[in-house]
Amino acid sequence: MAIPAQRVGWQVEIARLLLAGALGGGACANMTEPPGGPPDSTPPHVVLVRPESGAVVPTFDGDAVVRFDEVIDQLSGGGGATGGLASRVILSPVAGDVKVSWHRSSIHLKPAEGWKKGRVYHLQLLPGIADLRHNTMKQGTMVIFSTGPALPHAALSGTALQWVDQHVLAQAVVRAAPLPDTTAYVTIADSGGAFSFTNIPRGRYRVHAIQDQNGNRRLDAREPFDSATVTVDSSAVVTLWAFPHDTIAPKLHAADPSDSITIRLTFSQPLDPRRPLDTTAVRLVSLPDSAPVHVRALMTGPLYDSLQARARAIADSLRRAKDTTHAAQPGPAPRQTRLPTAAPSKRDTTAFRLDTARIRQLLRQRPIPTDRWVVRTVRPLTPGSKYLIRIHGAVNLTGTVGDAQTVFVVPVPKPPPPAPAHDSVHAKPGKGS
Repeated sequence: MAIPAQRVGWQVEIARLLLAGALGGGACANMTEPPGGPPDSTPPHVVLVRPESGAVVPTFDGDAVVRFDEVIDQLSGGGGATGGLASRVILSPVAGDVKVSWHRSSIHLKPAEGWKKGRVYHLQLLPGIADLRHNTMKQGTMVIFSTGPALPHAALSGTALQWVDQHVLAQAVVRAAPLPDTTAYVTIADSGGAFSFTNIPRGRYRVHAIQDQNGNRRLDAREPFDSATVTVDSSAVVTLWAFPHDTIAPKLHAADPSDSITIRLTFSQPLDPRRPLDTTAVRLVSLPDSAPVHVRALMTGPLYDSLQARARAIADSLRRAKDTTHAAQPGPAPRQTRLPTAAPSKRDTTAFRLDTARIRQLLRQRPIPTDRWVVRTVRPLTPGSKYLIRIHGAVNLTGTVGDAQTVFVVPVPKPPPPAPAHDSVHAKPGKGS
């Protein structure tokens, strides 16, 4: 029976690719499924690393090599400032760039500054490396080797949070530089904001958590970050609260009267909740005569909204209590029927719940910054009048202090709708009709 020409051509192409992989990759060809077999759905697997993890290589030179069990996609990782495979590899601590090159089934890399003697290197493969069938690695790999000293055993771990947004800072770039050096160990926080460095030398570290917006793994202007100095003996734990570091003093964007004695203020940036304002910081005058208006209270917008919600809840509760006399008398309690117990879920969510509780506990360690504040006056403001409000000593999250002011007009209430007109057509005629 003759074999179709199309199938013969496909088999020849498969053989050519296998031969090219064996010659180009420097290794024996891998066994693959024959044409027409089940599709390959297995992601690439690391089969060799040079230097191997844990090695001490004082005279190491050349490229570090990571070899996989199959040809990998040269464009794994897609975009980012580094792009391609370089975005899936972290080599630290290094000063400057890292040269990353693709060699079919392997990745070669080397610091542009060369390998430094007496340094412990971390080579981290991030998830996202894929083969030619787009099967993608879901787990990363860490390789640690030394060019001089034996591997140390100190460790540094922690959590990166977004202070203003009150969330974990997932995929934060974390840099730990051993002082007084500025060349840092680098890693990426996971989806829960957790990060760790193992096998690092003891000493004092300057640690940064960065919301890396351009993908270059460095701190750039206007990127939210936080930093702390940590002493690492055997181990240390640190929590970092990233936020925008604005060097300009806060300004007042708007002042909006919400009722006759309440003014909602919006600042250009959140204020430091650890240095709260009080009524002595507020000056409110009417224009144009500059007559002072006495202020009763100054509080954050979230606090005011919480107090208002509580007051409404109390009022609703009192209203329902008054209506209980009209409610029907409760009947006998219904007989409870025992429902069948549902089968236990195969997915264990205990770890997730515990992690959520831990994050909430961490977030409670600091007060929440806000750019919304509320001023309450002693007497009602005059509708249609113009006022100037000035806040003295407003402090942003970086400690920059300034005075903020703005002018606002109290809106005039809309007149009530007119009463319905008298219907003269259907009106009952009077006695004089």
